[in-house]
Amino acid sequence: MSLHAPYDPDNIFAKILRGEIPAVRVWEDDHVLAFMDVFPQSEGHVLIISKTSTARTLLEIEADALARLTAAVQRTARAVEEALQPDGFQIMQFNGEAGGQTVFHLHFHIIPRWSDRPMKGHGHAPMADADVLRALADRIAAALD
Repeated sequence: MSLHAPYDPDNIFAKILRGEIPAVRVWEDDHVLAFMDVFPQSEGHVLIISKTSTARTLLEIEADALARLTAAVQRTARAVEEALQPDGFQIMQFNGEAGGQTVFHLHFHIIPRWSDRPMKGHGHAPMADADVLRALADRIAAALD
């Protein structure tokens, strides 16, 4: 999909927000949802999405929604770091199919990294076990400030 297409209300994240598809939630408020990636590139891979914006890319999101979203990314990254003690982490955000985006609802990835563990490729990781994701989500949620 191009950078400039209409929002698809049937994308998987929209369905998660409507409760039509389950997700392993880490935390949420009225504006954002943090949940575990079911195809994690690394242990503790979390996704952050806006609950109020239908922006597909960074170019489309409203300034106030972006401010809330980036604050949620920082808050969640701090909790990931405290809970999992990685050697580092990556924050990723893709725009347009050519830019690597696979779900066209603006989202950020928090991917913990360890020096002795390879990271799986974006869109190439196997599906994780829901119980493992739930345990990780609980650890991260317990570390939220």
